[in-house]
Amino acid sequence: MFRRSLALVGAIALVFAAAATAATVRVRVEGKTRTIFGVTEPRLAADNVLQALERAAGAGEFYVHVTDSSFGRYVDQIGLFAPFGSSGWTYKVNGVSPPVGADQYTLHDGDRVLWYWATFSSAGGPPTLLLERSRKNCYRVYAQDDTGARRGAVGAVLHVGSSRTVRTQGATQAAVGCVGRHRGLLVRATLEGTVRSNALP
Repeated sequence: MFRRSLALVGAIALVFAAAATAATVRVRVEGKTRTIFGVTEPRLAADNVLQALERAAGAGEFYVHVTDSSFGRYVDQIGLFAPFGSSGWTYKVNGVSPPVGADQYTLHDGDRVLWYWATFSSAGGPPTLLLERSRKNCYRVYAQDDTGARRGAVGAVLHVGSSRTVRTQGATQAAVGCVGRHRGLLVRATLEGTVRSNALP
């Protein structure tokens, strides 16, 4: 009985130790036609990118399917969409698309994890948009390639809440838009051929 109690205490301690070492990261999942989870990138605890997706699925109550193959584990469905042709699911951490499986990428506190539906070409996946505040009521939009390199998302549109849009300004390197007062409304950016941005108040 004493040994059994010690084993139970040890098992509980291991669970708590594992939870204590998990990184606190921000997670967002962008689907084919809409955001599936985390428009404002909520914080979750996870050790690796696959676990971050699984934790998001639990929090957001959406479907995820993982397949085991000779190349390792990979995500073959999120929500309603399974991969077909050159389209499927992929991820970025801090704007970069790593060359390793999601279960092999170790996360650190403060990392930003983005899972998204992508159609791939010889140049890689589509650019992902990143929204940053420029000054009060003004925002700057960047497009990031697979290496995380940024460029101004020229032509991007800012969406204020669900009904108002503002076009960004800038013909070469800049993509900035000022939306005026928008108390309580979130602002996002879209641009054809890219993945939707995060949202900011």
